[in-house]
Amino acid sequence: MKRILIRSGKSPFHPATAAEFLHRDLIGTNTGNLLFSDSAHKMLSLPGTEVVSNGISTDPSPRRAAEINEEYDVFVVPLANAFRPSFQASLDRLSALIEQLTIPVVVFGVGAQAPADYDTAWLKPMEPSVRRFAAAVLDRSASLGVRGELTARYLEGLGFGDVDIIGCPSMFLYGGAFPDIRTAELTADSRIALNLSPDAIPVGDVSGMAGYAREHYPHLMYYAQNTADGELLLWGDTTPESGRRDAFPRHLSHTLLRENKVRMPLDPTTWINELRSYDFAYGTRIHGNVAALLAGTPSVVLTHDSRTLELCRYFDIPHRSLVGLPARTDPRDLYEGADFSALAKGHSARFERVVAFLDRNGLRNAYTHGDGGAAFDARLATLDPPDSLPVWDGSDDGMMRYRVSSLRERAAAADIAASERSRKHAKETEQLRRRLAEAEKRASEAAKQLDAVHKRLSAVERRVGGVEKRALVRLGPALRRRARRITGSGG
Repeated sequence: MKRILIRSGKSPFHPATAAEFLHRDLIGTNTGNLLFSDSAHKMLSLPGTEVVSNGISTDPSPRRAAEINEEYDVFVVPLANAFRPSFQASLDRLSALIEQLTIPVVVFGVGAQAPADYDTAWLKPMEPSVRRFAAAVLDRSASLGVRGELTARYLEGLGFGDVDIIGCPSMFLYGGAFPDIRTAELTADSRIALNLSPDAIPVGDVSGMAGYAREHYPHLMYYAQNTADGELLLWGDTTPESGRRDAFPRHLSHTLLRENKVRMPLDPTTWINELRSYDFAYGTRIHGNVAALLAGTPSVVLTHDSRTLELCRYFDIPHRSLVGLPARTDPRDLYEGADFSALAKGHSARFERVVAFLDRNGLRNAYTHGDGGAAFDARLATLDPPDSLPVWDGSDDGMMRYRVSSLRERAAAADIAASERSRKHAKETEQLRRRLAEAEKRASEAAKQLDAVHKRLSAVERRVGGVEKRALVRLGPALRRRARRITGSGG
């Protein structure tokens, strides 16, 4: 039995509760991570192979590296926009782990994050980390699988030529076949799914777009993706009472949350299933739109940086630049200007490139070497994954025990932390008190020594004064005689 360890927040076959998702951060701060890691899990699941989730965090200890070397045959690392400053520490931990591994390590889907103009100058400070990571992986694999042409060019510029452009695993959830995209005539009664990223705020008026869509499409639903969004939906906040306002939907005082028109997907299966009921999806989230396309729902990406743009270009996903789009952008106009033919036509060739990449790195896949993912899908069908998280209205939704328990644990943890701080401060205060006492003692001794010096100096001065007086007594008459002789001879 070949055993593959895969970096993912959780196994696709673990239907975690909403509370568990958020408490353990199984989505790695963004639920889009589960979409591509589940797809990679399915791709590698075939008879004679066991795929095991490693979790999203990295333990680079020698003990963990030894366990991986002993228990697994290959380590697969699906990544997204990992070449970005905010991920540098995580990238270094991954490199530290990989450098200790003696088994093959296969990375696919990794990307460099840059502005929409593809200028990677801001990545200059983290080049040593990227070089270290790429070198460690290529010492253990035949090539690096990257998201698109920007990342390929970036790595080649750093001296790494063994790079294959394969896109993101999420687009191959169904292998070489891609769902037919439905057609629809959008009206005011159409169901619209919107997705937005706070990172896009400096690029375009996404808040204004959300407001316009809500006003003109009553059946709009906003799909949030970050852990912070999920915590807001689960816990709520006091912004309605405090009067705090924000144009972006991240507080309960926002109209979309007050009207319960926000959902947080917690599982790719239910996420895709829910999006099948919508007529159109759009927004700045690449995986929010990929999930819609996998559901057969027409979708348009509003690109605001390289991480979204290079995937749209590679997969021929309909997209519009967010720069310059007015707040009154109508979803109907985006839909009518979208062409999905190139996406469908080129999918088979793109899938063959993924297969070639896996073959090159010694990995078989379920679509060309197995049952096409049938066993994987059948097993998923027996599970009960959670629905997307809605806005909590304060009633008992089955998670009251968790909320109370979590608050109690947080209070206990805060008490322990406060006690630790108090003990630490008391220890520091005692140390300062001892140092002050020692300083005062040294100052007292110094004062005594100074007083003694003053006394010795006074004694010396007295002695010197006596000597001077005696010298004057003895020398005075002689000097006067000398002076008289000089005066007399001059006369």
